[in-house]
Amino acid sequence: MKLNWKVIVSFWGALLMLNGVFMFIAIIPGVLMHNDFGWKALLISGVINIFIGGLMQLFTRTENKNIAKREGFLIVSLGWIFLTLGGCIPYIISSTIPSLPSAIFETISGYTTTGASVLNDIESVSPAILTWRSMTHWIGGMGIIVLTVAILPILGIGGMQLFAAEAPGVTTDKLHPRITETAKRLWFIYVGLTFAETILLKLAGMKWFDAINHSMATVSTGGFSTKNESIAAFDSPLIEYIIIFFMFLSGVNFALTYWGLKGKLDKVYKNQEFRFYFVMTLFITAICTVVLMVNSSLDWGFEETFRKSLFQVIAFITTTGFVTADLTNIQGASVLKVIFFFLLFMGGSAGSTAGGIKIVRHLVIFKNSWLEFKRLLHPSGIIPVRYNGNSVHGRITFNVMAFIIIYLIIFGFGSIVMSMTGLDFETSIGAAATSLGNVGPSIGGVCPTCNFSGISAFGKLFLSLLMLIGRLEIFTVLILFTPFFWKRA
Repeated sequence: MKLNWKVIVSFWGALLMLNGVFMFIAIIPGVLMHNDFGWKALLISGVINIFIGGLMQLFTRTENKNIAKREGFLIVSLGWIFLTLGGCIPYIISSTIPSLPSAIFETISGYTTTGASVLNDIESVSPAILTWRSMTHWIGGMGIIVLTVAILPILGIGGMQLFAAEAPGVTTDKLHPRITETAKRLWFIYVGLTFAETILLKLAGMKWFDAINHSMATVSTGGFSTKNESIAAFDSPLIEYIIIFFMFLSGVNFALTYWGLKGKLDKVYKNQEFRFYFVMTLFITAICTVVLMVNSSLDWGFEETFRKSLFQVIAFITTTGFVTADLTNIQGASVLKVIFFFLLFMGGSAGSTAGGIKIVRHLVIFKNSWLEFKRLLHPSGIIPVRYNGNSVHGRITFNVMAFIIIYLIIFGFGSIVMSMTGLDFETSIGAAATSLGNVGPSIGGVCPTCNFSGISAFGKLFLSLLMLIGRLEIFTVLILFTPFFWKRA
C-alpha cells in the first residue's frame, strides 16, 4: 500500500497553522503589560507558522482524504516534531533561549507536558513568552487527550486500548461512538477545568497572569511555572490545596470526569484504576508524612508536613512536576528519594493528560502475575485477567507486558547514553526516567530545585526524543523504525 503523503503533509500544515493561531493568543499578555517586547517575537513566529502551514496545505490538496494506519502513525509521531520546530521559533527570535538544542528541549518539554526546563531565571522572561511556554503545555495536553481517547485506539495502540478492556474488543471511546463528539466533550471539560482553576487561584491571591499560566500547566499536568521557585514562591496553603485538587483531577481518566460531572458517581467509584489511584496517593503520602515528622532536622507542623507531602506525591504521580519543597534531598530521609524515584514510573490514569506507564497497566500486570500462581495449580483452566468486572483480552495483556519491558529497556539504554555525556549515575537515571515518564523534576542534578541547563546539547536532544517516545506511548514512535512499516503491503 502506497502512503498518502498529501493527506499526511496537509495534516502537518494544519498543525502549524493552529500553532500560529495560539501564538497570536499568547501575544495578549505582552500587549497588556508594559515594557514587554516579547509579543513581537510571537507575532513574527505566528506569521511564519501560518505561512509555512498554509503552503503545506496549498500544495497538498487532494480529494483522497482517507487515513490508513500507516498514515496515522506518521501523522501522530512526526506531527509532534513539526509542532516543536514551529513552537521553538519564539524562544530563538526573542533570544530567551538562543541555542537551538535548548529551544527544542524547552518546546518539546512543553508539548509533551513534561515540564523540564533549561531557564535559570524564569521571572526575567517576557510575560508573552511565558504565556506561550505555558500554552505549549495546554496544547499538548489537549492533543494527548484527543489522541489517546479518539485516535490511538483506532490504530490499535495506546492507553485507551486498556481502558477499553471494560468491553470486549477495542472500541474508539467510552463516551460517544463519533470522534468529533468525543473531542467536543473533552474540550468542554478541559477548558472548563482550566477556567475554574483560574478563577479559584485568582480568588486565592494570585495575579491574573499567574493564575492563567498555572491553570494551563496544572490541567495539562505540565508543570511550567512563572516563578523561579515554582508554587513555593507563593507561600500560600490555599493556593497549594487548590492546585493539589486540580492536579489530582487532571490525573483521572477524562471519561470518568465526564461521568462524574453528569452525576454518575458510581461509575467513578467502581472504576478499579481510580480506586487504586486514590488509595495509592493517600498511602504514599502517609509514608512521606511519617518519615518527615520523625525527621528532627525539620520544624514543620503536621499540617504543613502533610500538605507538602501530598503536593509532591500528586505532582510526581500525575507527572505535573510542580514544586513546593524538594523532598528528595531531605537530610536523614534518603528513603524519600527512593520513593519519588519509583513514582517516576507510576504515571496517572489512562485517558488523562498525565504521562508515565499509567496505573491501569500496573493493575493489569499485577493481576496477571498473581493469577500465574493459580494457573500453576490449574494448568488446564482458562483464567483470564478481569478488570472492572470484565475479562481482559489476552492480546491486551501481552501488549501491557511488551510495553513495560520495552519501557524499562529504553530507560536503561537512556541512562547509559546520559552517563556517556558526563553525568553522574544518579543524574543519568533521574534524567532518563523523568524524560521518558514526562514528569519534569527527578533526582540528582535534575532534582525539583534544579533544572536541565547544565546538560550538553546532545543530551538535551536525546532527552527530547525520550520525552516524545514516552508521551506517544512508545509503540507509536518506535514502529517507524521497523523495516516492515515501510514495506508495501
